[in-house]
Amino acid sequence: MNFKKSIAMAVLSGLLFASCKDNKAEVKAETTSETAAPKVKKEIAAANLQTASFKIEGMTCAIGCAATIQEELTALDGVQTAKVDFDKKLATVTFDKTVQTPKSLTKVVQATGDGKTYKVSDMKS
Repeated sequence: MNFKKSIAMAVLSGLLFASCKDNKAEVKAETTSETAAPKVKKEIAAANLQTASFKIEGMTCAIGCAATIQEELTALDGVQTAKVDFDKKLATVTFDKTVQTPKSLTKVVQATGDGKTYKVSDMKS
């Protein structure tokens, strides 16, 4: 019986030490990504500013769908601001017309998610 307990303790100890890994790399990666400087957006000339408003069908929630689409649009080069209103199913984007077009904004929205969920309509610019 004592022999079985010794074997069980050895196996348990081995599993414990084998399952513990060096978390320093993970902590460093998290710290690096958190402390990385945010991307600075280039100033857009007033003559190049254009605003587009359009409806987005297929959104099911404000936190997941609308926020994700808003983040995707805001991250684009040439986009000054993007606001997606879940309740009204409406997006308003201010962008540099020399960098983005209403068609490129539509493609980004429709490509968000699985590429089939969101549909853009009533584009006004």
